[in-house]
Amino acid sequence: MPIPPALELIPAARIPRLSASDHVAQMLKKAIVDGVLPAGEMLRQDEIASHFHVSKIPVREALKHLEAKGLVTFLPNRGVVVASLSAAEIGEYMEIRAMLEARAARLSAPLIDDEAIAGARQHLEGFALATDAGRWGELNWLFHSTLYAAAERPILLAEIRSLYNKVERYVRALLSITTELPKTVHEHAEILEAFVRRDPDAAAELTRAHVLDAGASLVHYLNYHRGKGGNK
Repeated sequence: MPIPPALELIPAARIPRLSASDHVAQMLKKAIVDGVLPAGEMLRQDEIASHFHVSKIPVREALKHLEAKGLVTFLPNRGVVVASLSAAEIGEYMEIRAMLEARAARLSAPLIDDEAIAGARQHLEGFALATDAGRWGELNWLFHSTLYAAAERPILLAEIRSLYNKVERYVRALLSITTELPKTVHEHAEILEAFVRRDPDAAAELTRAHVLDAGASLVHYLNYHRGKGGNK
């Protein structure tokens, strides 16, 4: 069976210690977030199974997992496609993220230890030096999650991560082709200093403003490019 060009770009080799469904889910998620599989791309289970040398059962399990994360959509009588978010949906997700992340920052700032501060600083430095969109996404999450961990609110952090997953590919695209990166680094540095001071009010407000500003930039970026006929 011929493999579609987009699937050919995804490594098929099995990752040790992962089940077949977890491996397929992880590789498809990376391809979606990296833009290898763009919004609207049809994901045919037989083609995916052939590419990864597995049966359709783990493929379907993987796709259901990605559906729960908001990355794919099951269409009645049509199959599965890579999910596409409207600018309005992204704006709403970012508004919710801003509220949740401000809460996480407020809870964590008084409790954070020096080791976590050092870890967050290292992630920030890596983020500033990275030239690959994939690394930006990874280090951005590591920076924020390291700061929030001291709150010891796993459900809150899981909700933030879920929202982050839904918009990450759009954030990466924005950072890749705009001048947002230096501003993001500056805002991260301000947030980090609020945690260094163990100032919950400043940490919460700076985090809230940072996420809302990112959301506004994303909405503007998507409206502009989609208005020009782009497929972002």
